[in-house]
Amino acid sequence: MAAQGRLDVVATPIGNLGDLAPRVRESLAAADLIAAEDTRRTGQLLATLGIAKPIVSLHAHNERERGDDLLARLAGGAVIALVSDAGTPLLSDPGFDLVRRAAAAGIEVRAIPGPTAIAAALSVAGIATDRFCFEGFLPAKSAERRARLALLAHETRTLVYFESPHRIAASLADCAAVLGAQRRAAVARELTKVFETTYRGTLGELAARAAAEPDFERGEITLVIAGADEPEPATADEAVRRDALLRLLRAALAQLPASKAAALAAAATGCTREEAYALAVRLGKSDD
Repeated sequence: MAAQGRLDVVATPIGNLGDLAPRVRESLAAADLIAAEDTRRTGQLLATLGIAKPIVSLHAHNERERGDDLLARLAGGAVIALVSDAGTPLLSDPGFDLVRRAAAAGIEVRAIPGPTAIAAALSVAGIATDRFCFEGFLPAKSAERRARLALLAHETRTLVYFESPHRIAASLADCAAVLGAQRRAAVARELTKVFETTYRGTLGELAARAAAEPDFERGEITLVIAGADEPEPATADEAVRRDALLRLLRAALAQLPASKAAALAAAATGCTREEAYALAVRLGKSDD
């Protein structure tokens, strides 16, 4: 019976090839097969490194079905290297299903660590890094994006997002509207590449720059947003106001969309629209 193989989860450079670690080269050279999000991009990387290996695609649309074949190969003794387009696999990239299934089958899963835009952006943002949460990509549509942001309006940890360059201006405008224009943030663009740029300021300032500067909307983008201030301990009056807000929202949501229900409840209780909207979205989710 053949010995079981191994799955290497391999982080590749996010731009600058000088960041490629020796263990990455060793893992790719030793693999029997490479599972890649984009076979052409990975093929170019291997050619640059002088490594020739068979490559199969593993992306969001074929991960489940392709995983069956890869698991069979691992069970048969193959060593497979899993890579994404750039950076660390599974962080807003495919691979979770394969890693989960391989681990459940008792196959060794080994990390070959390296760059990730998340850590790189946090390191240069000038925003607290002791506690943060990574939220992947924001929704493409403004209404859905604002609803997602509203759910995190009171999150005290630093928020980290990936964003598409053609959506960054609209996303920053929505962030300023929902989280507050004075919230500190940073936009890290083209990290480790020739045109690496980090923009720092308030969400309002960054939204204005994104709308005015064409270069702002170019390249790979990571958005870092400071967390909300720690809430004050609730007083008795505050508890009464929150209870009134909750009751008003429940009644209004039976007849109105979340945005209108929030506006009505905010006006009646004296709370902010952002607070009312965030609660309205949470109530809507719980009802679903």
